[in-house]
Amino acid sequence: MRPAAALLALGLLAGCGGGDAQPSLPTSAPSVGPDARWRPPSLSHAVAAARPVRGMRCERPGPRRFGAHLELFAARRVVIVASGIGIAPPRVREGAYVRSGRCSYPLRTREPTGVIEVAGDGRTYTLGDLFALWGRPLGPDRLAGFRGPVEAYVGGRRRGGDPRTIPLTRHAQIVLEVGGHVPPHPRYRFPPGL
Repeated sequence: MRPAAALLALGLLAGCGGGDAQPSLPTSAPSVGPDARWRPPSLSHAVAAARPVRGMRCERPGPRRFGAHLELFAARRVVIVASGIGIAPPRVREGAYVRSGRCSYPLRTREPTGVIEVAGDGRTYTLGDLFALWGRPLGPDRLAGFRGPVEAYVGGRRRGGDPRTIPLTRHAQIVLEVGGHVPPHPRYRFPPGL
């Protein structure tokens, strides 16, 4: 065997087996569910009319915002957190992204990634506030259009109690599940500026 080939083989063998097992990477990721229940629309009647929701008003422009991230799973499948939650029409869209609208609430989503832009206005907002803007149910036994015990994780750790009370803090990574477990991510890499 040539010296370069021997070094390559030795390097490959050094990575196999041994005492310090590396965590394995997932071989597949949950897919989006098969029908419209897994893709709820973003616009509630209150937001469409720019009416106050739970003390939140649709204003233009708003204070500086920070990011929180939300992942939803039902029956071990991804439920899309819609873009445009908390943004009143008429909306300016660019593909799946909502760039702007008539006005925005203190909580909004502009992309279908689960990133929530939260107004840094001193108030503590919760998942209950976001779901009220979205017009979707959330509670200990409800998650959007799904029924069953809702499990919540914040930063990868199980959180008991009513999921509506989970605060949307700066860079929070929140996972909600109903109908089966998907290992939660403890962190999310936020885009610059959030």
